Amino acid sequence: MPLPMSKLVALSEGLTGRTLELKVDKTTIGRLEDNSFQIAEPSVSSHHCEVLLKGSDVVIKDLNSTNGTFINGEKITESTLKPGQILRLGNIELRLEADGAASAPAPGSPAAATAAKQKLDQTRVIPRGVKMNEFEQGPSQVKFDKNSGFAKKKDKTNMIFIVVGVVLAVIIIGIMVFAMMKVGAPAE
Repeated sequence: MPLPMSKLVALSEGLTGRTLELKVDKTTIGRLEDNSFQIAEPSVSSHHCEVLLKGSDVVIKDLNSTNGTFINGEKITESTLKPGQILRLGNIELRLEADGAASAPAPGSPAAATAAKQKLDQTRVIPRGVKMNEFEQGPSQVKFDKNSGFAKKKDKTNMIFIVVGVVLAVIIIGIMVFAMMKVGAPAE
């Protein structure tokens, strides 16, 4: 019995409807022209991933891409992609469709809920911030360079008030001593 024809269908704006029919055992996807399927998008690595046909399975293998390879929002290094699942490469989303197979998850299924959530969450920030395990470790000690704008400033104002106060105190004491000497001195 022949295997159903599988294809990746681009879902992202600017690529909508573009397809890659999976006819050979190994297909490369990336930004450069030497890939089997070129996606000229800055968030896609030059050689982002491989699509391998292993029997009736479609296996996705990440090629150490910068922004990662995800299946239904889960980061993978190598995993099987099922019909209806979403493959994300950088900012680009593709869905696996197969003739004779359901192209979308059944309504009410966990996969349908995940797909619905992904449609609602269109904002994707590629630069990674704090990872969850770093967040759980608590705040880290931040050290600033002494030459940065955030270095602790020396408190020159307090130092000026202290010096002026000491000088005024010495002058006042000097005037009082001088005045007492005048008052206590015999008249001539």
